[in-house]
Amino acid sequence: MTKKTLKYSEAISEIEEIVAQIESNELDVDELTVKIKRVSDLIKFCRAKLRNTEEEVQKIMSDFNEE
Repeated sequence: MTKKTLKYSEAISEIEEIVAQIESNELDVDELTVKIKRVSDLIKFCRAKLRNTEEEVQKIMSDFNEE
């Protein structure tokens, strides 16, 4: 089984889905801990993705300005 690469938009959607579950009290205490950990991991992923994208854009712009 191949592991699918997570996309930024998918991570945001999953975060929104989990937040909605938490806000509607759909989760029991055991699930809540797992979901909070997942949201934490997703937020870290999104931050890293944004940082990497910003660095790539800055490099492209720098290369463009040198031409």
